[in-house]
Amino acid sequence: MLRFAPLLAIAVLALPVIAGLAGTLAPAFGYLPALGGSEISLEPFRIVLGQPGLLRSCLIALASGVVTAAISTALVALFVGGWSETRTFRLIQSLVSPLLAVPHAAAAFGLAFMIAPSGFLARLVSPWATGWTRPPDWLIVNDSLGLSLMAGLIVKEVPFLLLITLAALPQVPLAASNRLAGSLGYGRVAGFLFTTWPAIYRQIRLAVSAVIAFASSAVDVAVILGPTTPASLPVRLVQWMNDPELTARFMASAGAVLQLGVTLAALLIWFGLEKLCAMATMRLCERGPRFRADAGIRMVALLAMATTAIAIFGGLGLLALWSVSGLWQFPHVLPASLSLRGWQQTLPGIGDPLTTTVTVGLAATVLSALIVVASLAREQETGRSGGNRALLFIYLPLLVPQAGFVFGLKLFLVHGGVGANWAALVFVHLVFVLPYVFLSLSAPWRAFDRRYEAIAAGLGKGRGTTFLAIRLPMLSRAILAAMAVGFAVSVGQYLPTVLIGAGRLVTITTEAVALGAGGNRRIIGIYAFLQMLLPFLGFALAALVPALLFRNRRAMKIA
Repeated sequence: MLRFAPLLAIAVLALPVIAGLAGTLAPAFGYLPALGGSEISLEPFRIVLGQPGLLRSCLIALASGVVTAAISTALVALFVGGWSETRTFRLIQSLVSPLLAVPHAAAAFGLAFMIAPSGFLARLVSPWATGWTRPPDWLIVNDSLGLSLMAGLIVKEVPFLLLITLAALPQVPLAASNRLAGSLGYGRVAGFLFTTWPAIYRQIRLAVSAVIAFASSAVDVAVILGPTTPASLPVRLVQWMNDPELTARFMASAGAVLQLGVTLAALLIWFGLEKLCAMATMRLCERGPRFRADAGIRMVALLAMATTAIAIFGGLGLLALWSVSGLWQFPHVLPASLSLRGWQQTLPGIGDPLTTTVTVGLAATVLSALIVVASLAREQETGRSGGNRALLFIYLPLLVPQAGFVFGLKLFLVHGGVGANWAALVFVHLVFVLPYVFLSLSAPWRAFDRRYEAIAAGLGKGRGTTFLAIRLPMLSRAILAAMAVGFAVSVGQYLPTVLIGAGRLVTITTEAVALGAGGNRRIIGIYAFLQMLLPFLGFALAALVPALLFRNRRAMKIA
């Protein structure tokens, strides 16, 4: 049965994207018989292009993708180059790594509570340094240029790119390259960028492209931090899709095609920047500057990376504090009192969203883990990994903007008689959870020492027994960690849940983003805190279960 596992994985990753794109393109060109569209037409595009502020919406989405990827990639490269193989590097790595578990919406709310005119940072310097006794009339959150939106995306994408880079580091001779560059007189950062970074970047290039695709089409972060007049293009797409006038589906589909074009434009700009950076690097190598005085750049990279961790952890702490705060007037740094009244008022309505979040997340994660384990077992059996083609399929749901195919997938499911039900929501979450589970588990699976299996075979054990009694137990920690990553991804899904759930299946994330339009920070803090807590509970269980199972097995413990 293992021979069908890779085909099943490809089907789960590719078929929904292809069907969704088809379901988006047909209405975009006016063909949707169910709503009276029986002829191919460019009228939907004409309507979309006539929407006020459309160019600005597109530019915000375009800039979000390119700027987020540029700053995040540069920060990771400078930090790894300047601090790799140091105690500081290991410390920052331990601080930044857990941030991958924080959903984008929770991180965005935490950042908003930090940087808003009445936020924590303004309270820290008021009134003793600023003289403010009331919040300044500054447009920081939801600014018209989308700067806060890009900041929220950057602090979430930096941990992702750092972990992908760390996974690629063992594939390059980092220590030898650093010594060679140092012997030639290069500074740490310049030596790393000239000798090691090109090889690393080739391995993380798809991940950077996924960052561009997500940042240019993000909805939840754009709703919380992005501009509103006009909003970013992905936010306007959701508004058009939820329009009570059914014929607006044609316009929404045309807008989704436009979003695909915006994301493609962002990727093309990025590929152009890659060529320019490669040419500039070659020119610098030919000129021969050594850039030995790089202490300033190293400190800037370190401070920026530390600021990323502090901003997210500080924001999460503020979410927790707001959820139990009583009266908290500006400019007081801390609330005058603590109260559980907000929790008491909110708990009766949390049950259904919490149940949907947990059950859908667990189902999508377990199914993903089964498919991934079976696929990797088949790879081990045949000795073929599929190479770059398999990697492209894995990244396919991450490279194609959600707004570009989830709209069409919803129409496709409705046309097939599949309404807003639990199974459909699990299926859609599975499309986005499976890639992360595979990326998290593939490296430890392939690094497993197969001499253990050879010993078992020498003792007369069959492949099935060896697989169940040796490989799975020894990789249980890695499997559970990958499942925790997948569960965190499911918890953070917003657009697929909004569209496929159609308002009848709500999760903690959709409720938190919907409440973001209100001004009750206590209720927002409660939902965002729960959204952050669920993934952390998943990672805690992933660490606790192996510790309990192998508490009497010294060799199975983490050193």
